Amino acid sequence: MVKIRMRREGKKKHPIYKLVATDSRSPRNGGYLEALGQYDPHTNPITLALKEPRIEFWLRKGAQPTDTVRSLLRRTGFWLHWTLTRQGKDEATVKSVMERWQMLQVEKPKREADRKSRRAERKKKSAAPAETPAPAPAAA
Repeated sequence: MVKIRMRREGKKKHPIYKLVATDSRSPRNGGYLEALGQYDPHTNPITLALKEPRIEFWLRKGAQPTDTVRSLLRRTGFWLHWTLTRQGKDEATVKSVMERWQMLQVEKPKREADRKSRRAERKKKSAAPAETPAPAPAAA
């Protein structure tokens, strides 16, 4: 069975990963059939270069991506495009869905910042009553 997975390369304590199509029985850094992209997690934002036509070729042949590779493909929108194509959606539908997804990705940092600020406000509100001292018991 062919897997699409990551192969570790780069320096010590500074890995760079290659996305490769390989036999599932081969070791992590063993031989591979084809290099399909590169992932560098140390840049901000991350660097992810994919050969999308070749990834699609291997997926059509039945290759299975690992969970990590699938999450990287989701991050770029390729997995959504692949899923819609596999479901038999026409090109106009795929294009409109992908445009909507890209607009949501542009707004994503703002939504996350808003969510974090709401969470911080909730923490402040829940912590405030706990700090007030309880009334002293009456002496009998």
